[in-house]
Amino acid sequence: MKKLIFRKFLLDVAIFFTISTISLTLIVWVIQAVNYLDFVSEDGHSFRVYFLFTLLSVPKIFSKLIIFLFFISIFFIIVKYEENNEILIFWTHGVKKIQLINVVFIFSFVILIIQVFLNLFIVPKTQDLARSYIRSSNIDYFPALIKPKQFNDTVEDLTIFIDKRKKNGEFQKIFLKDKFSAGGNSQIISSKKGNILYKNGNHFLVLYDGKIINIDKKNITTFKFSKTEFNLSKFSTKTTTFPKIQELNSLRLLKCLVSVYKNKKFYATPTFSCDINSINPVSQELYKRTLNSIYILIVSLIACGLIIKSKDDFNYEKYKLIVFCIGIFAIILSELATQYIKYDSFVSILLIGLPFVLSISIYSYLNFKSNFKSS
Repeated sequence: MKKLIFRKFLLDVAIFFTISTISLTLIVWVIQAVNYLDFVSEDGHSFRVYFLFTLLSVPKIFSKLIIFLFFISIFFIIVKYEENNEILIFWTHGVKKIQLINVVFIFSFVILIIQVFLNLFIVPKTQDLARSYIRSSNIDYFPALIKPKQFNDTVEDLTIFIDKRKKNGEFQKIFLKDKFSAGGNSQIISSKKGNILYKNGNHFLVLYDGKIINIDKKNITTFKFSKTEFNLSKFSTKTTTFPKIQELNSLRLLKCLVSVYKNKKFYATPTFSCDINSINPVSQELYKRTLNSIYILIVSLIACGLIIKSKDDFNYEKYKLIVFCIGIFAIILSELATQYIKYDSFVSILLIGLPFVLSISIYSYLNFKSNFKSS
């Protein structure tokens, strides 16, 4: 009978957690997707790239919401059971309060494993994959981004100004500046008219009746032309394409930390530099992907604090509010702790040990109160 009771309780928690997680993840995803519209409207990427990029952000959103929604799920189900007197079924069938707390704790540990797996493998992989679509994308919608009487600098090292755009797509009075080397060499082109031509999978700006000024450190050369073609597809977007630490493989980050901690050595690869500037962000990211997930156990134990007090007790409503506030504070603490993790810091050692100490302390307190109430 006890197994059926526990199964019913965990099923209710799982259903509420699943529904709320899917709902809130979709809401956050839609809001975030609207913000990412700049990829199309300003950076010129295709809708395919935009959709794939936003879709691959779902695992990250889900992993961020897990701890909050899991706390809310346990809190809500326990309150519901208490207010409907369903919690009495546990006590009348010989279930001890600490037994129910243990069941919740074990279930929380399963959620913790899921969270760590997401953070270590799924989220970095999907984030890197999303960034790869940006890296490999050309400026598909660049022609639509050229606006009259504005300096258009959607892509790097290129500025375009047009005075007027006719209905047939023809541009009038065009000014273009192309910076094509790190040494300061550049090219300025002006023409009376031009238009966009698409051929062989590339966009070209066809210019008529103008002149080209080539500028380098030593010389300035000028020559006129009646017609010339300028390849727009060779330019890349201003969107950040270099991998961020959040997108890097967990094993690579771990190798960086071990290399610095054990061998006191820094190293660099084409996409990642393990140096004095990156070691603190690497430490924070690894902490966030692993030890920070222990706060899932902490918030579940905090929610279990509702079990040790009956709704018939004095100030139950006030107690319920206090438990909720403590749970929210623990979630905020989990986010703040990540920001203060630093390589080779005493504060970091305290923060690393904090979730373990809190878990043991809260469990011990609940165990003591459960036995005290029972006696």
